[in-house]
Amino acid sequence: MAEDSKTSGEQEMNQGSHKDEHPSSIYLISYPKIVFLYPTLLVSIVAAIFMTIAGESAHIGGDREHMAEIMALIFLAVFGINMMVMAFDFPRTTSLTLFFLGVAIFMGVWMLLRFNPDIVPSLTSFLKSLRPWANSQMYWMFSGIMGLIFIGVGISVRFDYWEVRGNELLHHHGFLSDLERFSAPNLKIDKEISDIFEYLLLRSGRLVLHPRNEPRAIVLDNVPFISSKEKQITRMLGALQVQVRQDNN
Repeated sequence: MAEDSKTSGEQEMNQGSHKDEHPSSIYLISYPKIVFLYPTLLVSIVAAIFMTIAGESAHIGGDREHMAEIMALIFLAVFGINMMVMAFDFPRTTSLTLFFLGVAIFMGVWMLLRFNPDIVPSLTSFLKSLRPWANSQMYWMFSGIMGLIFIGVGISVRFDYWEVRGNELLHHHGFLSDLERFSAPNLKIDKEISDIFEYLLLRSGRLVLHPRNEPRAIVLDNVPFISSKEKQITRMLGALQVQVRQDNN
């Protein structure tokens, strides 16, 4: 009796650990590209808070440069890099290396002209004439607009997402919770990371699902944490295949 209870206890523990390792449902959400603008939103919020506390007339020591100009330059730099990430694809590590090389060259030239203004006087005077400025209201309004868009995106994806569950693949869409069902066994999965920066920002990529007896593949772009999602689905389907074989035997 003691051995039977010990054996049943071990089975329950194994089943519990098996359930924790393989979740019952895996949700897949395809986000629009605007979610990659979250660094710009964060910088805008920080700039808005700083400009509200420090004031638009704050300056750096005895220098004539105001903090408003510095914050504007930081905001524009982050926004420009963010837009470049959205506009172009950097599919390989070489593209990432070339990008950072270009940024390093730009910063080197900028520092050289700043501390040695007599090298190219016309270019130096032009750069000095560029003095962007924005007050706290602009940053708060920009943050508010972007925040509302992000909230709208968060609401919209709740009405269009995919769910991998047991033997089936479910597509939830529409305000009335319309549902499409596909067969999950023998599901083929392709993971594509087409942009290094997008992967670094949200660990995102493209997930291509090939359900059985379906003529067209299901393409999900910008799926966050794509590597972990792909591993979870592979484990779930692998466990399901093993369980089916055991039941058949």
